[in-house]
Amino acid sequence: MEYKTATNEMADAVHNVLHTTIQTVYPKYYPKEVSEFFCHHHSKEHILSGISSGNMGVLTDNGVIVGTGCFDKNHITGLYVLPSYQKRGCGSYIMDCLETKIAEKYDTIILDASLPAVFIYENRGYKTIGHGIIELKNDVKLVYEIMEKKLSTN
Repeated sequence: MEYKTATNEMADAVHNVLHTTIQTVYPKYYPKEVSEFFCHHHSKEHILSGISSGNMGVLTDNGVIVGTGCFDKNHITGLYVLPSYQKRGCGSYIMDCLETKIAEKYDTIILDASLPAVFIYENRGYKTIGHGIIELKNDVKLVYEIMEKKLSTN
């Protein structure tokens, strides 16, 4: 496994990781409007914007992109791993890379956690500091946790 900075040539593969993961995992926890919201949010244009920031990375396994992570300043803005690669340490590996990069400039990391991911982040030392709600169509509400982790300054 290797984590490296994403390039424009990787945009289609990143799009595949995002949409496959969203369409496979999110329906287990959220109404269809939430999956639709995230698929729309993670458009090709949005992905290319993340790539151009220099803050989006990809995790590869034998040259195949199996996961992606992105951050903006001290905010982790996304972490997705193909369902067939989940529960194999890929997400933890991406998180390690994102946290290391953010720690170069910041002493606190913030992220927005989906309901199924809260427990994973708590195990990494993140604490819930707030709750977010996004109103979607059909009176559906996307609820998520706003979490932070204080980094040691030793």
